Amino acid sequence: MARKITLGILGTGAITQTVHLPVLGQKPDVVVAAVSDTDRSKARAIAARYGIAEVVGDDALFRHDAVEAILICTPNHLHEQQAIAALEEGKHVLVEKPLALTGVGVQRVIDAARTAGKSVLVALNNRFRADTAAVRSFVSGGELGDVFFVRGGWLNQKVPVGRGSWRQKKALAGGGALIDLGVQILDLCFWLIGYPTVKRVGAYAHFGELEVEDSAVVLAEAGAGIVVSVEVTWNLFAGRDRHYVFILGSQGSATLPPLAVYKELNGRPADVTPPQPAAARENPYTASYRAELEQLLRVVRGEEEAAPPVEHVTLMAVIEAAYRSIDDGREVVL
Repeated sequence: MARKITLGILGTGAITQTVHLPVLGQKPDVVVAAVSDTDRSKARAIAARYGIAEVVGDDALFRHDAVEAILICTPNHLHEQQAIAALEEGKHVLVEKPLALTGVGVQRVIDAARTAGKSVLVALNNRFRADTAAVRSFVSGGELGDVFFVRGGWLNQKVPVGRGSWRQKKALAGGGALIDLGVQILDLCFWLIGYPTVKRVGAYAHFGELEVEDSAVVLAEAGAGIVVSVEVTWNLFAGRDRHYVFILGSQGSATLPPLAVYKELNGRPADVTPPQPAAARENPYTASYRAELEQLLRVVRGEEEAAPPVEHVTLMAVIEAAYRSIDDGREVVL
């Protein structure tokens, strides 16, 4: 069996309870030694439920001798400072998106990781799906020709506002649906096409009952005339959430989910969709989180070297430009 890795988790909210702890709890080669949360009673309840030995403060978690890596699952505005603090104490870190609220902040975290000789990973789980990996291989291999249009959407069902969560408070989240959902879908769109340079950004938003936007549309010109269009909302009236990507190239197209790839063969469109693994009990999103956490463990063991997340600098620069465009009512040139 692989060497056992000892982890700590900072933040015991929804993503920790529904994804990270259930996945890690199935792995005999992982021990979650300690958790930290400002809500100490919640942290104690979660620790008792999952057999975690210690509930500690943030600083104690950063300095914990047994902990080799820390998962940071706190409100967005804390990610940068907490990631740097953990790195400075010699821990590897996996940070829930976004890594920081600005491109400059992302670079500060990358610099801290380089100085510490440790790795920082961003939890962008959609990169670990089998269908997205297939589309990326078609694009990178030039099989769709020159990509000129990418459309993505992350549309979530409307939920009652109630007293709201930190995600609905600008000071804690950095924005609304655009930063919450847009980081994921913009990253996926850019990653699928190799993260070309973004030249200009225009964005539009809808503000409803919240202090932050509940919906937004972003248009970006990237690379050699590639247009990327993304729409996000927390305000979808439908039976289920909707997530999608469509890529149009000069010699083919790809969509997901479900995965479908068409390309020109003998002058006509042909279905070249590769077969995907047979459906398992685990849904593809949970499987992607599992693969994401497996990468962290390989990095900690020294079996894999994680590239610095420099693409996240570009991503957050686009998010910043989109918010400037919304505020100023004009296109922003990068």
